[in-house]
Amino acid sequence: MLFQNMRAKKELDGIIHEIDVNLANNYKSVAHENRKKLMERTETLYREGKLKEKDYFEYRKRYETYTQVMKDYHH
Repeated sequence: MLFQNMRAKKELDGIIHEIDVNLANNYKSVAHENRKKLMERTETLYREGKLKEKDYFEYRKRYETYTQVMKDYHH
């Protein structure tokens, strides 16, 4: 379980890195796509038991933060 949780967190951290890079480079549409991907993968990994509940809520919070930051970004 621990190894699966570490792999899941590494995958989600990679998506977060992509979001940050795209926001820094003003690639708003790609950042939106990655934000959606973050939520989808977070939900899937949690449902599959690969992500601990504590970590699940952490990544949900990150998703919500990105949603607020990007609320005025339009394609």
